[in-house]
Amino acid sequence: MATVTPQELNLLIEQTYKVEKEFNELKASYAHLQDTVEKVVEFLPNAVWVLNSSDNSVFLQNSYARELWQLLKMLEYKEEDYELKFEQRSYLIKSSTYKDKIMFSATDITEQKRKENLATMGQMAAHLSHEIRNPIGAISLMSSTLKKRVIPENIPIVEEIQRSVHRIERIIKATLLFSKGVQANKKAFLWSELRKAMEDFIDYYGYCKEITFEFPNDDFTIVGDRDLLEMLFTNFIANAIDAIEADESESGSVKIVYENRAKKHIFRIYDSGIAIENKKELFEAFKSTKLKGNGLGLVLSRQIAQAHNGTVSLCKSETKCFTIVIS
Repeated sequence: MATVTPQELNLLIEQTYKVEKEFNELKASYAHLQDTVEKVVEFLPNAVWVLNSSDNSVFLQNSYARELWQLLKMLEYKEEDYELKFEQRSYLIKSSTYKDKIMFSATDITEQKRKENLATMGQMAAHLSHEIRNPIGAISLMSSTLKKRVIPENIPIVEEIQRSVHRIERIIKATLLFSKGVQANKKAFLWSELRKAMEDFIDYYGYCKEITFEFPNDDFTIVGDRDLLEMLFTNFIANAIDAIEADESESGSVKIVYENRAKKHIFRIYDSGIAIENKKELFEAFKSTKLKGNGLGLVLSRQIAQAHNGTVSLCKSETKCFTIVIS
């Protein structure tokens, strides 16, 4: 039996320590690599799953994927990317394989799809508006001529035609403005000019109930695009009238309160009409909270306010109210 010399024993011990040190360093390096991979996966903006192909058990996933654990049940491996609907959201699914692992990623493309749909709808609406514009102009001209020739008893019928045409013209104007974008041509003008335009609009809009209107009487100067601001305010007046018409009460009121603060014009518009049902869709294009809306009024109003370095928002009060700020 061979004997081990003290030198050989010391050398063996040293090699053992060296191997153990290298093993610990390798283990630490692997742990660091694993931690880095997990952090990178966690940092990704999409849901990521890595599955064991043998039993489809989860080998690795980020917190976003954990939230969408039910979506994982719907995934299947495909060479081509595909879209999937889940809980009213749209996801782009990518899948891949590597050795004994299957990898899935799900990217939320709901907002992207919404913008694409809006762009398509805007293009279609603009095209239709252009097509409708000429016949509507002809109807408007003929109704004015007809009003001068009909017997007095039929004048209300012609006036109702004119009011209906006026509404269509507003929809066309709003659609075309939405499709090309809001650009303000600012000039100084008086509030009284805007108030007069709203009063004329009310006379022409037409409604059945007894509605009182209260506007600021004090005159002041506004620097802005008068035509755009007229559209902004008449949009709210029209919405208020429609809300009151839809209410069970036989009468209603619309009130605009004004204050000037820090060189900003602040308007609050109140009405006694029906409450707003879905506040989340208020400023969503082509989604209207009323039956005869086209879903562009509030969207354009907000864009017009933004073009004047301002905002449009719901008031923080129990009373139905909107706040309009313009600089």
